[in-house]
Amino acid sequence: MAHHAEGPNDRGDIILFPTTTAGSLPKPEWLAEPNRLWAPWKAEGEALARAKRDATVLALKLQEDAGIDIVTEGEQARQHFVHGFLENVGGIDFANKVEMGIRNDRYKAMVPQAIAPLRLNGRVHAFEARVARAHTTHQLKFTLPGPMTLVDTIADSHYGDRVKLAFAFADLLNEEARALEADGIDVIQFDEPAFNVYMDAVNDWGIAALTRAAEGLTCTTAVHICYGYGIKPNIEWKGALGAEWRQYERIFPAIAKSPIRQVSVECVNSRVPLELLKLLEGKTVQAGVIDVATDRVETPDEIVRTIESLMAVVPKESIVASTNCGMAPMRRDVAEAKLKALGAGARLARERLG
Repeated sequence: MAHHAEGPNDRGDIILFPTTTAGSLPKPEWLAEPNRLWAPWKAEGEALARAKRDATVLALKLQEDAGIDIVTEGEQARQHFVHGFLENVGGIDFANKVEMGIRNDRYKAMVPQAIAPLRLNGRVHAFEARVARAHTTHQLKFTLPGPMTLVDTIADSHYGDRVKLAFAFADLLNEEARALEADGIDVIQFDEPAFNVYMDAVNDWGIAALTRAAEGLTCTTAVHICYGYGIKPNIEWKGALGAEWRQYERIFPAIAKSPIRQVSVECVNSRVPLELLKLLEGKTVQAGVIDVATDRVETPDEIVRTIESLMAVVPKESIVASTNCGMAPMRRDVAEAKLKALGAGARLARERLG
């Protein structure tokens, strides 16, 4: 399948304002407990593998029917976007978790520890990537946690240096990313919510580690930098950030210089001044036009207005319409309605703004 810089339709034509999502979708209640992060699985063994496969195929179908151009496997086969990767990494002790403040102590979590040199125990996401590739002709995006976010989500009892740990993770991510590309993935996106928290470290080593993770990939590469799921600690943290959120201002210039081709950012209902997107010159911007922190479903007209405001700062050929963040903890009916609104809003934007 040909790789295109942006989102073609099935015929390979480049379309304006192609749609995608940040990555995750809610899991059906027969797969995992609904409306929560870290939801326990409802089955085990072979039955769980079948349920994950079925949920993956269903996620693709729902996106296609909603008019999503660049689909994902909905992260249906992993419990959490970070730990879904960590579970296949050797050198990490899950049995003896320790309490640690993450995202600069925004919340406390019981986290596993790195206790030996890190290595991959075989493939991580081959199962769901291959299922997804076999069941869609659309462009297919796959998400992986970025090195800095991985470092911020485990305790280090081996390397004694966050940068060394980050580059160890970057090597493993690169190994899996290259294999995903070989599986037929069109876009590989690294999720780096930690970039909005440790801005100095992003410039010192975060982007270098991210670049290492993406080394040698010929498919489209992206980084997702958000303000988190619509959960209570994140909403409270956002409330304390003031009238303008300018975290992006400190990291965009370095991202603009990196080889990563697309940047996924939170836009609608956020206090991010849109002019900051000018700092991403030369990049495709996956702009969040759907708010995941509210159950209110956007209207197509509202999505057109958001896209129109983005066109003042980003060339229209460089805009991909997306969600602010993952939809994993949302109600399924709300998530599906928002997907349909996203598809309808982008179609309307092509008519009015094309």
